[in-house]
Amino acid sequence: SKNKERRNMVFLRKGPKLPAWEDALLAGREPKSLLKRGLRYVSLSLIMKGMTTTPDFLWGLHEVQKLNLSRNQLVVIPPSLGKLDRLVVLNLGGNCLKCLPKEIGLLRNLKVLFVNMNCLKEVPAELSLCRKLEVLSLSHNCISQLPLSFTDLTNLRKLNLSNNRFVQIPLCIFALRSLDFLHLGSNKLENIAESIQYLVNLQIFIVENNNIRSLPRSLCYISTLELLNADYNAIQTLPDDLYLLRRLRRIAWNPMDKGLHIAHNPLARPLPEVVEGGLDVLFSYLRDKKEHN
Repeated sequence: SKNKERRNMVFLRKGPKLPAWEDALLAGREPKSLLKRGLRYVSLSLIMKGMTTTPDFLWGLHEVQKLNLSRNQLVVIPPSLGKLDRLVVLNLGGNCLKCLPKEIGLLRNLKVLFVNMNCLKEVPAELSLCRKLEVLSLSHNCISQLPLSFTDLTNLRKLNLSNNRFVQIPLCIFALRSLDFLHLGSNKLENIAESIQYLVNLQIFIVENNNIRSLPRSLCYISTLELLNADYNAIQTLPDDLYLLRRLRRIAWNPMDKGLHIAHNPLARPLPEVVEGGLDVLFSYLRDKKEHN
C-alpha cells in the first residue's frame, strides 16, 4: 500500500505541471482520495477553490454522485461532464458560466441541479433528458425563455427562475404537473396566464417584484396553494374567487411566512383598508362582492 502511494506521488510529480490550485488540492494524493463516502452519496466538494477551469482528473471519478463546484470562477463546463453519469446532485452555482454543455443530458440519474448566479442566457434542450430531475435552480441569470422540451421533466417539483429576464411564464412550465414550488420573482412579467390552473400541486408560488397588473381568476382554483407572494407589482384589483384558496392562512408580511403577500401594490380602494383587516375580512369582502355582482 505504501509503495503504491509512493508510485502515485512520483507519477504526479513527474507529470505535466498542474495549476497551483490543483497542485495544492491534490498535494501528491490520488484524486480518488478527495471523495467522501457518506451514508447516501459518494461526494466531492470543490467549493471556493479559485478555479477558472475544471481539473482533468475530475472526469475520471465515475463513482461521484454529489458534486459541488460552486463559488469558483468557472467560465465553461466541458462535454466531459457527461462521463459522470452517476451524478444525483450537481451544484454549479456562483460561477461565470455562459452556457451548459448539451452532454448534461447524459446525466440520467440527476435529481438536483443548481446553476444559480451565473451568466446563462439560455438552457440546453438536452437538459430535458434528465427525466429524474426534481429540483432545478436557474435563478440570477439572464434567461428569457426555456426549451419546449422541458415538458418532459415530469418529476420536477421545485423550480427557481427568479432574477432573470422572463416577460411571460414559459408555456412549458404549465405542463409540469408535479411542481409544488415555483419562484418567478424579480423578472419582467406583466401577467400570469390562465393556464396556471394546470399546476394542480402548486403550494408555493412567488411572483414578487414584477410588473403584474392583475391575478388571473384561474389561480383561485389551485386549492393546494399555501403561499402566494405577489408583493411589489402593479396589481389594482383582486379576483373575487380568491377566497377559494383556503390554505392561505393569513395576510403575510414577512417574506418567509406562508399566506397571501400583497403589499406594495396600487390596490384600488377600499382594498388597502380591507387587507389591513386581515385575510378573513378580505375573503368576506370578496365573497360579498361576488354575490352582489
